[in-house]
Amino acid sequence: MQQLSIKKRLLTLPLFLLFFTIPSFLKIKKDKIMVIAEKESLYKQLHLSEFGLSQVIFDKAMAGWNVMIAKKQLTNSSLLSIVDFSQSSNTKRLYVIDVDRKVLLLNTYVAHGRNSGGEYATYFGNKVNSFKSSLGFYITGETYQGNHGLSLRLKGVEKGINDDAEERGIVLHGAPYVSEAFIKQCGRLGRSQGCPAVPQELCKEIIGYIKQGSCFYMYYPDENYLKHTLLG
Repeated sequence: MQQLSIKKRLLTLPLFLLFFTIPSFLKIKKDKIMVIAEKESLYKQLHLSEFGLSQVIFDKAMAGWNVMIAKKQLTNSSLLSIVDFSQSSNTKRLYVIDVDRKVLLLNTYVAHGRNSGGEYATYFGNKVNSFKSSLGFYITGETYQGNHGLSLRLKGVEKGINDDAEERGIVLHGAPYVSEAFIKQCGRLGRSQGCPAVPQELCKEIIGYIKQGSCFYMYYPDENYLKHTLLG
């Protein structure tokens, strides 16, 4: 009788464990599904596909944004800026998103570095005086008045990818060559010395939104970057 009782208890033990482990498993799976659903919902809610931004790039930006929040690197964590360098410079490839309010604040032109390419950016670098754009995740910093007027400092947070941005003087600023008039005249947007330059008339508004601790992401499907990125 005692042996039978022990056998019964041993048989019921897996069911007991299963009863308590299934809910936790379902919770993890449910949370994961909820995170994916929230990203898909925001992407669709903002109609980002209609503005030329793919879900894949948006998801990479959100992944890095979440990592930076977890690391407590962002003090302005509601704002997420995405530059999609896979698009032509003749398209509006800068997206400024208020994630908390679920609003696409701005979609406009942005220039790449003169040694990154012509109409399209295809070459990227992290060296001083390379005049190339650097990919990856940045933290926006303080504003200052420079040669291009109001400018915004950018701090690269990916080692070997963009961490020399401050030494290179990579900042967001306005420029007259970032305009539809320039595109009509030259067939493409003008180019910078590596800075993400924006239309002069929108520069103050953009900087006002994203300054002091927000996430700024510059993307291109560069194999070297995708292999070594620490965040996205």
